[in-house]
Amino acid sequence: MNNTEFHQLVDNELQLIEEAIDESGADIDYETTGNVMTLEFDDRSQIIINRQEPMQEIWLASKSGGFHFQYKAGQWICSKTGVEFAHMVKQECEKHAGESIDWA
Repeated sequence: MNNTEFHQLVDNELQLIEEAIDESGADIDYETTGNVMTLEFDDRSQIIINRQEPMQEIWLASKSGGFHFQYKAGQWICSKTGVEFAHMVKQECEKHAGESIDWA
């Protein structure tokens, strides 16, 4: 994939995360600045999501550590765990929030 396609795919994925957070009603603040999306929780903990253009990966940093996601067969898949990106974001949000979060 070229860089334009990469950025479009990442933009779409981050938009889905924003919509899921909004629709869930969870108390999670998010902000995107440049290539970085920051999710912040009541306890001031954060999840940082960063697009890595040279590697064509999405990186996620949270309490659980750092994870790299590569685009394979139409999904962003973690190179360490094999978990799909949106599922990992939800899982990590639940850890940070200390509660179950309902999003589609």
